[in-house]
Amino acid sequence: MISIADGSVRIQTSSEAQFATPSWLGEVALVASHLQKLGILDKISERVRFARRRFRKYEVIDFLTVLFGYAISGERTLQDFYATVQPFASVFMALFGRACLPAASTLSRFLTALPAEPMEALRALFLEDVLARRLSTEELATGLWDRQGNRWFVFDVDGTREVARQRALPQTPDRPAPQRRLRPLCAPGYTGRKRGEVVRTRTTVLQMHTHQWVASFGNPGNGQYREELRRAKTAIQAYMKALSFPEERALLRLDGQYGTGAVVSDVADFSYVTRGKDYGMLDHAAIQARLHLPADQQLSSAESGVCRAL
Repeated sequence: MISIADGSVRIQTSSEAQFATPSWLGEVALVASHLQKLGILDKISERVRFARRRFRKYEVIDFLTVLFGYAISGERTLQDFYATVQPFASVFMALFGRACLPAASTLSRFLTALPAEPMEALRALFLEDVLARRLSTEELATGLWDRQGNRWFVFDVDGTREVARQRALPQTPDRPAPQRRLRPLCAPGYTGRKRGEVVRTRTTVLQMHTHQWVASFGNPGNGQYREELRRAKTAIQAYMKALSFPEERALLRLDGQYGTGAVVSDVADFSYVTRGKDYGMLDHAAIQARLHLPADQQLSSAESGVCRAL
């Protein structure tokens, strides 16, 4: 019998347990290197400040490092992320130029005590970074053209709701009043088809052609959607100014929660497309008269064959 084994190869085994490297660690290394190259990490350390005595040796960038890694990892919960990253804590933090991984309890206290000012500073820093990036030739050529040849930039303003379920808590005279951890983060609101008692709304602003995130806001319950819409408008104006593109060529695609006259008046100086939810407008005589006229155009879907009258 002829052996094809290579005699120069030696296999050694050990009974000691060796943790497998997380599959997402390479992506974290790539993102960390890119952020360092752009100087984003140094800017965060300089401009996003939050001093608190109990945090001792940790800075804001240490906690953001954990959140960056958690977002990239795709782990379902922070607990799962900590269990995976703990054996490689020093290596993980070294990728961002930091030394020690904050404990999960320290991160929890940090997020609980974090005021709005550092978050606004971080949001402003990220927006400046987006506006400072020069688009590629292909990205500069993107847009939406109407029948008259006018070019538009489309922005998607969408509020996404995340529902949380709350189990019943025992309330007896011999026990203290129950405290829910999600109380400052979530509130009763519209849950849609999702099962739960409380919700949190995250409003995002996306440039549809380049897939750039222009802004993101979060609030408990249904959110402060009118205030967030005005803030989204400010971010879009800054984006259009940075590209030297006229504001009147910005087209906003709004979610259905903005579909009332009082809300869309906040963006009256922009062109917008939204799904109206004030169905009482259909009873107006002028609208009823128009609906009884023949359609201006018939559109057929190539996939489903459904015909729609416009």
